[in-house]
Amino acid sequence: MTLRGRLIAGLVALLAIGCATVGVTTYFRARDSLMREVGAQLQLSTGTWFDCVSAGGTGQGPGSWSADSSADSPAGGTAEGTAQSVSGTPPDLPPTCAGLAAGTLQAYVSNGTLKKWVVKGRGAKDANDLSAADQQILRTLPVGRIPASRQPGSPANTPSYVRSLDSAHGEYDLTAVYDPDRDAVCITGVPLGMVDDTLHDLAVTELLVFGAVLLLAGVLGTAWVGLSLRPLRRVAATASQVAELPLESGAVELPAGVPDTDPRTETGQVGAAFNRMLGHMQTALARRNASETRLRRFAADASHELRTPLASIRGYAELALRHPGDAPETVTHALSRVLSESTRMTVLVDDLLLLARLDAGRPLGREAVDMSRLAIDAASDARVARPGHRWVLDLPDDPVVVHGDEHRLQQVLVNLLSNAGRHTPEGTTVTVKASTDALPDPELPDGEALTVRRGTPPPPPSMVFTVTDDGPGITPELLPDLFERFTRADTARSHADDAPSTGLGLAIVDAVIAAHHGTVTAASRPGMTRFTIVLPRLAEPAISPARRPRSARKTLHRTV
Repeated sequence: MTLRGRLIAGLVALLAIGCATVGVTTYFRARDSLMREVGAQLQLSTGTWFDCVSAGGTGQGPGSWSADSSADSPAGGTAEGTAQSVSGTPPDLPPTCAGLAAGTLQAYVSNGTLKKWVVKGRGAKDANDLSAADQQILRTLPVGRIPASRQPGSPANTPSYVRSLDSAHGEYDLTAVYDPDRDAVCITGVPLGMVDDTLHDLAVTELLVFGAVLLLAGVLGTAWVGLSLRPLRRVAATASQVAELPLESGAVELPAGVPDTDPRTETGQVGAAFNRMLGHMQTALARRNASETRLRRFAADASHELRTPLASIRGYAELALRHPGDAPETVTHALSRVLSESTRMTVLVDDLLLLARLDAGRPLGREAVDMSRLAIDAASDARVARPGHRWVLDLPDDPVVVHGDEHRLQQVLVNLLSNAGRHTPEGTTVTVKASTDALPDPELPDGEALTVRRGTPPPPPSMVFTVTDDGPGITPELLPDLFERFTRADTARSHADDAPSTGLGLAIVDAVIAAHHGTVTAASRPGMTRFTIVLPRLAEPAISPARRPRSARKTLHRTV
């Protein structure tokens, strides 16, 4: 999860915990408050009902009957145990009592039998209208006593019990008090349905309100967190721009940095540190570029200046060898070695000068080049130089044309074929292939080939040129640095009679292909080495007939 997602999730989670705490606390506090009010109402109703029963039997008392009803007379009993243990005959009972709230349950138990019950506001009920289970609940209620010191009209202050009476439509908070004058039990109940409805409405309201608050907090929190993290996104965007810059060589212009540098904020501290890092990188890259520029200029100047004396040395050595006169054999041999080494040094100087010019970004020639013709010419020259190898051409019928410098591209092919002949034994088959297909996978089918790639593949259309040999392969230790300058192969891949390699051939291949915006890949394992070149291809070949292959393309798909 991103930092933004974690912050929003944490904010909503903390708010949800707070809402849940407030909701639960409010719910239980409201329930306690409502139950206290119900309890106070029940105690007052108990006293009122008891006073009404007492007044109905003596004609005195604060309560008054709203109607008359007859019942049996009370008999002897006891006040201990439950309502079921009370015996006797009840006095004349009215259907209800004035001064009680609507919905109050009134009942009278005499001689273990529920004689009368009524819910105020719903009319009088006979005891038989109450279910047997609910009658059993009322008969088995623990019986309490009203203190003798209680004044008429005051609360009863007796224990209460919550019971569910299905036939009376819900839960009630009930009391049962003993009437010693009639040896009976007066039962009073206050319905809890209103309390349950109020608590249910409170819970639903809390869920809706808290849900809306959490949703609003999530939306606003997302916007606020996104606004707060905008400086970090600017840092990330600038870092991405730096990561995409080519920092390996040349002059590099880094982005200006981020504007958020307030040291009082965490994002400002990150922005200030990031800007300081960019400044240090800019300074280091500028110094590195200046050092590379001086080194390239020195290499180019030195190579250029050395060409003239080397040419003079070669000329004098050739002249002396053509007219040796009476010179001793040792002198003649020394002159031949001077000529050989000066020739080798001339090649080295030319290669260094070419690399220095390519590093300096000197533009190359741009013209339509038929790579098929260059491949045929390079393979023909390689066959003459290495007649012990088997050279195979695999070229398409139509010209494969690229836009570039013909001389430098020919030098690339010559270097690749020269390396294939130099570093493989006689009898090795070297296959040169050009195609317009997509870049092949450099991994071999058996998955054991080691590969190294230089450059980024160009967009289509492109051409692919490969040089593959079945020689001993390149050692794994050498492969990662294969395209570096002055990298030389081990003696196992070189012929004893060959002149020492300068170590610049593949470096020139890499530099020339990079200047043509292509890629070069080397893949090798024992028994196979393949160099793959990918270059942008011209969609419409523009090769004049005079520049077509000398063999009218009959040399394609055959062994040279």
